[in-house]
Amino acid sequence: MSRINGLFAALQAQGKKALIPYITAGDPQKEATVPMMHALVEAGADLIELGVPFSDPMADGPTIQLACERALAHNTSLKDVLAMVAEFRTTNATTPVVLMGYLNPVERMGYDEFAAAAVVAGVDGVLLVDLPPEEAVDVEDSFKSRELDMIYLIAPTTTDERIETIGKAGSGYVYYVSLKGVTGSKALDVDDVARNLDRIRKHVSIPVGVGFGISNGATAGAVAKVCDGVIVGSAIVNRIAANADNAELARQQVSELIAEMRTAMDQA
Repeated sequence: MSRINGLFAALQAQGKKALIPYITAGDPQKEATVPMMHALVEAGADLIELGVPFSDPMADGPTIQLACERALAHNTSLKDVLAMVAEFRTTNATTPVVLMGYLNPVERMGYDEFAAAAVVAGVDGVLLVDLPPEEAVDVEDSFKSRELDMIYLIAPTTTDERIETIGKAGSGYVYYVSLKGVTGSKALDVDDVARNLDRIRKHVSIPVGVGFGISNGATAGAVAKVCDGVIVGSAIVNRIAANADNAELARQQVSELIAEMRTAMDQA
């Protein structure tokens, strides 16, 4: 059983939901990433989405776009990101890590080379925003043969037919984008999320994580009542950006947010 499948099974047995924070690797400095990953786990995170910096993050809002710019200013490469995961794995062999980003860096490295290196580093899954399942045939062979989970996005506008396609192609979990727009959007309607998740679950048998618009404990707790995983990114990245020159303070503020969310989710 993969780390991701094992995690969701264990949480389900405990009546809990997964807390899934996102950070951009290399933001604001390369050496800050692994300590932040450990801080996230210590504060209550169950799975980490680690962003691979990219020069044109078209699905992301200004917060994560700027995080990518800061990381790229330090020449953070895909190989650097894999090295960070490998370093994280020297003291944490249990927390799943999903790389989130765009196809270009993976394609440039080569699908087979990337997949092999990711497994060696300790990566559990990959979410490539601009790679829909209809175009993932070559990539799918490289990833699934090495038991790398392929995670796909579902939007409020996704048709039932396409949801079914994603349900068959994806593994680990699916990422439901709760709002129309880019990362960092606001005004989350939990009732609307619940209605869409009911529709999604008619076609998808793997866990469903919800992201976009979740920035505090109250929202995380409310969303946790209707989904399998709560995904938070911009709220964390904003705290990192506000303390770009003080890594310790950044970890402290991010840890406080994660702990707040963990408590609210467990009480939901």
